[in-house]
Amino acid sequence: MKNSKKELIDEKRCGWAGSDPIYIKYHDEEWGKEVTDDQKMFEFIVLESAQAVLSWITILKRRNVYKNAFANFDLEKVSKMTEKDVERLIEEGEIIHHRGKIEATIINTQHFLEIKKEFGSFCDYLKSFLPDDKPIVYHGKTLDEIPASTPLSETIAKDMKKRGFKFFGPVICYAHLQATGYINDHLEECPFKYD
Repeated sequence: MKNSKKELIDEKRCGWAGSDPIYIKYHDEEWGKEVTDDQKMFEFIVLESAQAVLSWITILKRRNVYKNAFANFDLEKVSKMTEKDVERLIEEGEIIHHRGKIEATIINTQHFLEIKKEFGSFCDYLKSFLPDDKPIVYHGKTLDEIPASTPLSETIAKDMKKRGFKFFGPVICYAHLQATGYINDHLEECPFKYD
C-alpha cells in the first residue's frame, strides 16, 4: 500500500523538526524562508538572543509571550524601554527571567536601528556578507552535515559584537541565518528546501 502524501512529507522532513506540532509548523512554514522585512528580522533576533543556552522549542513555545512583552516587536517602542520595563518583565512577564537577556534586547534594538539607518535595512546589512548578496544554499544530506557555526557566522557575529550587540555569538548567528533563510540548510530530500 502506498504511503500518503503526508506520510512521505513526514518521512523526508528535516529530522530536527521531530513530531512536535509547533516545531513542524515552524519548519514547514518559516525556517529557511528568506526574510526581507526588518520587523520580522528583528523578531528573530529577539527570539534567537533569548534562546542562548536554551532549546529553540523553549522560546518558540513562548513566541507570543515575547511578542506581547516587546510591543509586537516594534523597534521604536522597544528601543525606548527603560529599567522600569526590565523590572516589570522580570517580575510579571512570562518570558525567560534573565535580566541580561532582557537588557540585551533593548540594547540590540538600538543597534539594530543604527544599522538600519546606515544600510537602509537590517536585511541589506546581513546580505552584504553573502556572496552576491544572495542566500547560501547548502546541500547536506544528513543532520550531521549541518554545522553549528561557520566562518560566515563568526564574521557577522564579530561585526555585530563590535557594533554593541549582546547574546549574539557565532552559533546564535548561524541559527539566525538559518531561520531567516539567509542560509538554506534544509536537507536535500526535505520537501521544503525550495518551497
